Amino acid sequence: MQHIIDRFISYVTVDTESDPNSETTPSTAKQWDLANQLVEELKKIGMQDVTIDDKSYIMATLPSNVDHEVPTIGFVSHFDTTPDFTGANVKPQIIPNYDGKDIVLNAEQNIILSPDYFKELLQYKGQTLITTDGTTLLGADDKAGITEIVTAMEFLINNPEIKHGKIRVGFTPDEEIGRGAHHFDVEKFGADWAYTMDGSQVGELEYENFNAAGAKITFKGKSVHPGYAKGKMINSMLIANEFINALPSDETPEETKGYEGFYHVHHLTGSIEETVLELIIRDHNKIKFEKRKEQVAKIVRKINKKFAKQFGEDIAIAEINDQYYNMKEKVVPVKYIVDIAEKAMKEVNIKPLIKPIRGGTDGCQLSYKGLPCPNIFAGGHNFHGKYEYVPVESMLKAVKVIVKIAELTTMPNFGLDKSKPKKKK
Repeated sequence: MQHIIDRFISYVTVDTESDPNSETTPSTAKQWDLANQLVEELKKIGMQDVTIDDKSYIMATLPSNVDHEVPTIGFVSHFDTTPDFTGANVKPQIIPNYDGKDIVLNAEQNIILSPDYFKELLQYKGQTLITTDGTTLLGADDKAGITEIVTAMEFLINNPEIKHGKIRVGFTPDEEIGRGAHHFDVEKFGADWAYTMDGSQVGELEYENFNAAGAKITFKGKSVHPGYAKGKMINSMLIANEFINALPSDETPEETKGYEGFYHVHHLTGSIEETVLELIIRDHNKIKFEKRKEQVAKIVRKINKKFAKQFGEDIAIAEINDQYYNMKEKVVPVKYIVDIAEKAMKEVNIKPLIKPIRGGTDGCQLSYKGLPCPNIFAGGHNFHGKYEYVPVESMLKAVKVIVKIAELTTMPNFGLDKSKPKKKK
């Protein structure tokens, strides 16, 4: 257990926060720090063909140890952390034998991780938790996934009696800002299919995700002395507020679950003369997704019509861009790759929790680039904030799942109770 704890901490204490406003790849130079560290570690444990390109995409190979033809599979995780909350100076806290009570993350600031609020904590009573100190995120998203993949590869290398085919490993930058797969060379990776280790609680197995778009809306205004403003001033911040109020109030992240889509306003900066609002649009259903984008455009058109005479031109300018799509369309034709992961979990005594992702992973985009890529749990909870934590036992279970998947791909019919599908050419 200590080995995986040490490995995880060595990753999360390296600041790899990505930056959506940067045009470089990776979006922040500091992501190179962990990327270079990972390259050296992969070489040290005995991985072959370890490469890192000029955009910091890492790939490595564990050669097959069987003498018959089996598919090449891959495992993928990202090493950046979200810009939603600081990832600098992470100071992990180890909570052995968790007693099911409140965890004081930071006594000075009275920051408490409580099962009264985060009820899933009680699932891990008696286990070892790794938490934040209340001032940063932890980075289990997705450094837990990287930890699990590296640990599983090391285990397979040290235990050659466990049979497996060729395994490819890929680590990416900038997933948290939606660019993790943009420069991923699927042909170079050379896998028939892959799995992202980027889910949350133990047992999660996902092959459906949101269709996603981002919108940036700029509202214009006219600044006039407030004492003489009647009929003249136009306050762009109030117009932005009008836009927000026009969105369905019950279709926000905090009001939805399961397959329900939402609008999420996540940034708002402004003055009288100009206000910029950013939001994301999400829906599993492609038709509803298109309607959501049209709803945003419709509200903008209505505001422009309202102010057309007074302002003389469009007072609101909307930029709406698609980000990724539901991988279900690409995975269902090769559903057996999900079945393999499900069987692997069952064989190591984990109950599979097959459900849609209320978000996205590199696997979404990779699936559309020709690499079908379901998502498997990495074990962490409360991502993107100071209440993030991961049970060490969950990471160990994820390692077992990776190893078992590797084993199953060498078996007739992949160990499934149906005819073996044709290998992808």
